[in-house]
Amino acid sequence: MNQPDKEKTETIKNTSNDGLLHILGSGSALPMRDNYPTSQILELRNKQFMIDCGEGCQIRLREMGLSTSRLGHIFISHLHGDHCLGLVGLISTLGMMNRTADLYIHSHPDLERLTLPLLNYFCAESPFKIIFVPFNPSKHSIIYEDRSIEVYSIPLIHRVPTAGFLFQEKEKPRHIKREMIDFYNIPIASIHKIKMGENFQTLEGEVIPNSVLTTPSTPPLRYAFCSDTAYNESIIPFVEGVDLLYHEATFAESELLRAKKTMHSTARQAAEIAKKANVKKLIIGHFSARYRNKEILLNEARSVFKNTLLAEDKKTYPFF
Repeated sequence: MNQPDKEKTETIKNTSNDGLLHILGSGSALPMRDNYPTSQILELRNKQFMIDCGEGCQIRLREMGLSTSRLGHIFISHLHGDHCLGLVGLISTLGMMNRTADLYIHSHPDLERLTLPLLNYFCAESPFKIIFVPFNPSKHSIIYEDRSIEVYSIPLIHRVPTAGFLFQEKEKPRHIKREMIDFYNIPIASIHKIKMGENFQTLEGEVIPNSVLTTPSTPPLRYAFCSDTAYNESIIPFVEGVDLLYHEATFAESELLRAKKTMHSTARQAAEIAKKANVKKLIIGHFSARYRNKEILLNEARSVFKNTLLAEDKKTYPFF
């Protein structure tokens, strides 16, 4: 059987939502009018994940017009107030909105012990279950998995046990060439198997290699969140080549000694990590309240890693 004309070959591509990162808060411990404490919503494969839950995050959700109907999991990096004190208020509000779906909170084990008394007092009649899922911040391990996404913890260096997070899509099916379906009379029942890498055997017994029938799958999207942390090159293998890296940049290089003392990073150090890890795009955040003009931090980072953006509250960043 002759091969079809390659120039006429079309590809049936798998469709999925491109990654979106919504910044609810990009500040550090002392909130400012323009920078609430740390909180983000990540949208990936038609799911929502919240990363950290600083005070005011539910206000930002309203201001941005973000629905939480697909929010099932909240990941808390560490137990400093600017990363988790918005949790009880958010849960209370979700209850008043008649949410019924279970809510999973992934965190250091101590968060459940600290938070349950408040939830039992203020959210006793919540119409949904709150399920704490503890993990060890000092270990790199998978802490969440579903059919399309995996989440890994990334050990960070800070004053309390702290973890970053790597969100990544699972390997996607290959793209089957539309013209091949008609040319080889491929039945619908065989298409999924071919997308998963199998060869195809025609009625005449001819085996058609998968490489002839398909093109490679779309590379999985990967997002890494690294805050709060001192400069830490040991995270580089975990964030190598990610599509988008969020890395804290609390201070400018002029405050390097303060950054070391408080176990935070400078904008330049964040850029060094991005450069050494060959990431595609860097977003810096967790800004100290002393920097009203954040261009200082942006310019410092861009001198090392050009494709750097400033995190801005109420702004949405696509992966590409």
